[in-house]
Amino acid sequence: MKKRKQKKSLVVPIFLAVLSVIIVGFIVIPLFSSFINYEAENVALISVEGTITGNGASYLGSSTISSKDIVRFIESAAENEQIEVILIEINSPGGSAVATDEIATAIKRTKKPTVSLIREAGASGGYWVASATDHIIANKMSITGSIGVLSSYMEFSDLMDKYGISYQRLVAGDKKDVGTPFKKLTEDEEKYLQGKINKIHDYFIEEIANNRNLEKSQVEKLATGEIFLGVEALDLGLIDQLGDKEIAKEYIQETYGLEEVNFLVYQKEVGLLDVLSQVFTDLSFNLGKGIGAILLENNNGLMLI
Repeated sequence: MKKRKQKKSLVVPIFLAVLSVIIVGFIVIPLFSSFINYEAENVALISVEGTITGNGASYLGSSTISSKDIVRFIESAAENEQIEVILIEINSPGGSAVATDEIATAIKRTKKPTVSLIREAGASGGYWVASATDHIIANKMSITGSIGVLSSYMEFSDLMDKYGISYQRLVAGDKKDVGTPFKKLTEDEEKYLQGKINKIHDYFIEEIANNRNLEKSQVEKLATGEIFLGVEALDLGLIDQLGDKEIAKEYIQETYGLEEVNFLVYQKEVGLLDVLSQVFTDLSFNLGKGIGAILLENNNGLMLI
């Protein structure tokens, strides 16, 4: 009898081919590029892209940006003697109140001039970050404003009743389980949570008023959570200029007396293990968590979104 030829598996060769491409892209090319002479970069370009979180953890499956990374970039640019201006490019619907405040504080702490460019969206926390800069440029059709605070959670006590499932409450401290999805909020609990949200909203309003040199009463009228197009935001004093990246370059060059603008892009370095893990790891999502988990997990806190 003739022996059947065994078919060779293509899994290993394909894996090795992918691995080779990744190694070339992340090791060989950057090493070669280091021998090329570039013009001196004098403007730091830092992107705030996606939902702002404390550590870049996933938020409802959307892209996120870590405040830790952005603050580190701002501090690095501030210490770089070569950098004369910092440009914050924003495309964000907002995010964690704490993480947003961390970025805005880092911007105001630096002694170097700061300019922000709102592309598609600089809303809520994204707008808060923009307001901390010395000058705001936004696309005329961009989404800005949305000065408000959101906190929500899933509540399914009626569904539990339908299936005969009960919630046995054992707490030490009357407010310990406020926001659990297993029972409805009492009137007192709702007032308690709303009071916290109102305080954050008031702080948000004060920050915008101070950053933009506006009367608090003027900002309060705009702080309904309403969004504004770039052209509307300009009329309301929420931004300084309409334009895109080229306009931002022209403004920086003319205002700060630069012969030319050369960007030094600050971005998180992605290692080989990060890429491999992204390629071979499945995404997972946790649904149905109550407000207690949302407030604590990933340091997300109340969301300006």
